[in-house]
Amino acid sequence: MKNVLITGCSSGIGLALALELNQRKYKVWATARNLESIQSLSEQGIKTAELDVTDEAQITRVLEEIRAEDGKVDILINNAGYGGMGAVAELPREELLKQFETNVFAPVLLANQVIQEMSANKEGVIINIGSISGEVTTPFSGLYCASKAAFNAFSDALRMELQPFGIKVLTVLPGAIQSRFAENANIALDRVFAKGSLYFPIEEGVRARANASQDRPTPAEKVASEIAKWLESPGHQGILRVGNGSRALPGLKRLLPVSWFEAILRRRFRLNRLSVK
Repeated sequence: MKNVLITGCSSGIGLALALELNQRKYKVWATARNLESIQSLSEQGIKTAELDVTDEAQITRVLEEIRAEDGKVDILINNAGYGGMGAVAELPREELLKQFETNVFAPVLLANQVIQEMSANKEGVIINIGSISGEVTTPFSGLYCASKAAFNAFSDALRMELQPFGIKVLTVLPGAIQSRFAENANIALDRVFAKGSLYFPIEEGVRARANASQDRPTPAEKVASEIAKWLESPGHQGILRVGNGSRALPGLKRLLPVSWFEAILRRRFRLNRLSVK
């Protein structure tokens, strides 16, 4: 039985993956920052553990627990993430650091913790949940988009670098997926957005970007099912697009002139209302 370590299982894709892979008879180690948030998974016989991916001590503890029980990690799914929102010009240093520490540094360093044992066994799988936001930058999510662009790039590089050692790497590029992302994005936005903001007159547009991920979202169970199928398929393509907008938005960006595409986004998020007259 293959074991799989999944980060960020309290909701959305992580939760759906834990349930899907458990049903398919993988041994699932589901983790989250708040252990109570994944209590329902524990009640179904899934192994659970507290894990803040930015906490090196917690990473070490969880990996030691898995190795003591199973010997090694067969599959790592880097799903935990953070969605910082707000205008780039108004973001405080702590938001910049938190965004990249959670979405870029933590998953890369966690992958590094299992690569040595995977290469020694000439097998292993690393699945990185990136985002089309790393391909299509939108107003008021520049920080999040930048972190996902970096993470997508790391993931693609890992796939090429680890192929000689029998380690498969999948970059997942979801579109709009049903989750608590919008709820958490608004909480993050509240920390940096106030009446003194240059963009306060178009608060509706700023909020629209924080809520955009829940615009006709694809159920997280669909993403989990597609990832499970990938795991059990012989072909193993390196990139998986799934969810509303995952193909259309990057395609539209490629087809349209930059000025046209950006004009569409300015209107969508009300920036045209601030235009100098």
